[in-house]
Amino acid sequence: MPEYPNRQFLNFEQPIKDLYEQIDQTKKLAEKNAKVDYSSTIVQLEQSIIEKRKELTEHLTPWQRVQLSRHPDRPYTLKYIGNMCTNFVELHGDRNVKDDKAMVGGFAQLDGETVMIIGQQKGINTKMRQLRNFGMANPEGYRKALRLMRLAEKFNKPVITLIDTPGAFPGMEAEERGQGEAIARNIYEMIRLKVPVICVIIGEGASGGALGIGVGDRVFMLENSWYTVISPENCSSILWRSWDMKETAAEQLRLTSDNMYKFGLVDGVIPEPHGGAHWDYMEASTILKSHLTPVLKELKQMDPQERINQRIEKFSKMGFWEELPE
Repeated sequence: MPEYPNRQFLNFEQPIKDLYEQIDQTKKLAEKNAKVDYSSTIVQLEQSIIEKRKELTEHLTPWQRVQLSRHPDRPYTLKYIGNMCTNFVELHGDRNVKDDKAMVGGFAQLDGETVMIIGQQKGINTKMRQLRNFGMANPEGYRKALRLMRLAEKFNKPVITLIDTPGAFPGMEAEERGQGEAIARNIYEMIRLKVPVICVIIGEGASGGALGIGVGDRVFMLENSWYTVISPENCSSILWRSWDMKETAAEQLRLTSDNMYKFGLVDGVIPEPHGGAHWDYMEASTILKSHLTPVLKELKQMDPQERINQRIEKFSKMGFWEELPE
């Protein structure tokens, strides 16, 4: 069972925390009394943890899935890149303003196939979260992403984007530098890219911040991610003038992966290790890689213009509407 230092637990993960504490206590007893074999007890407790993780995953509310998507131990973009890819070469800057640390990307090899992989990156501690601006990209981040996509198109390399953001940065300076235009430009250009594009929501997929790198031939969601126009907290503050209704908002927004798939807004849901991706980074990366590889192979065999036409048709028909008779 993978061990990560300083593991943190959400409220509904308390039963798992209790089992870990029992293991720690059993190990201490084993150290004090070497004559007694506690190994079978520890194995049973570890098995109970796996079963409890599976049980919790099967009965999660939408708000609990939102909490899992934000879990401080959850793997972020660079962790997935490090586990799935080799020879990753990060590229920096938008050639205009600066290098946005909230958006990372570069060439890498995925099963021997060179790809351009781009995604939002959150920090793993307080200092890094500030450096990465909590995964909220500025306009230069989206312009950097577009620069890398055009570079991939120039060398005829597929593009993979990993989406994990609470939204594009809403600051005044970001708006002054054209936040809305940068996102709109990315959407416009991504729909016309001649190379295969695969998008995966690995955590939070909020609003235009997600759409700025979210237009592709195939769009997938990890099991415990969410994808919607607004976060539950902000939705609650607008509709009820308080964050207290965030759980109701999460339910009403239908933001979970199963709902998004049902609505036809994503092409598939990728499972996670029992309990969430934060329990086993390598397994989560292996599962994601096993889904990306065959899709990449399928898309590469298609004619570029056919891919573009299908991409346009795919996004054009999204949504539900009713035409009233005149």
